[in-house]
Amino acid sequence: MSAKTIGRIAFQGEPGAYSHQACREARPEMEALPCRTFEDAIDAVRRKDADLAMLPVENSTYGRVADIHHLLPESGLHIVDEAFVRVHINLLALPGTPLDKVEAAMSHTVLLGQCRTFLRDHGLRPVTGADTAGSARLVAEQGDPKVAALATELAGEIYGLDILARHIEDKSNNTTRFLIMSREPDGRRRAERMMTTFVFRVRNIPAALYKAMGGFATNGVNMTKLESYMVNGSFTATQFYADIEGHPDDPGVRRALDELAFFTSKLEILGVYPADARRL
Repeated sequence: MSAKTIGRIAFQGEPGAYSHQACREARPEMEALPCRTFEDAIDAVRRKDADLAMLPVENSTYGRVADIHHLLPESGLHIVDEAFVRVHINLLALPGTPLDKVEAAMSHTVLLGQCRTFLRDHGLRPVTGADTAGSARLVAEQGDPKVAALATELAGEIYGLDILARHIEDKSNNTTRFLIMSREPDGRRRAERMMTTFVFRVRNIPAALYKAMGGFATNGVNMTKLESYMVNGSFTATQFYADIEGHPDDPGVRRALDELAFFTSKLEILGVYPADARRL
């Protein structure tokens, strides 16, 4: 490990991925550890190969990241921070390649869909790659100047590619929210705006969810997210994931959580952490 780094933060993807960019922005002092899957990133922290994990949970354009809500409660890790990362897409090509010589752009299908206007205006054929950073690596390895990649500026830096066009995404507000996970919780910190994330299952009684949510309204607690998902593929076992503003020690939050507990068969707090400055 470099003497300039303090600890390791694991992420899913290849070097230069957007999750790698999130690590660079949120924890620049840490060494970023690429992992093949989300489970591998979580396991790296559990095995103490890494101190933190950077996990994407939702995107402003495409919604929640598949499977991540199932992984969080079972991970044994705790949310200690959140990070909002602006998704800027760039066209990367072999050094010295002019834009008019490029015929195709390779990337993950999601990014290709976010740059339709630029690709159409420049007559570039979309080519589906396994992922964003992997596409940049492949462009560098194959050495074909007619094929460029859509990826982060960081990927261009890592794989030695020129940036032919910056910030070419169709939507100017495309943002991904990440959660930073640790082996130990950190509920001691206090900031002007705190967030609490938890999962719960309601008891099998009439209007249980309606009654469980009532405590947040009556105590003036703002719930910023509430999502449901099936547990173990069962239509009858539904778990809810929620984000609220506030700290469990705040009187209103404490009363709301106490009321929620009365109507639930399971309630687990996943993390208490400061709100990111970019949170609306």
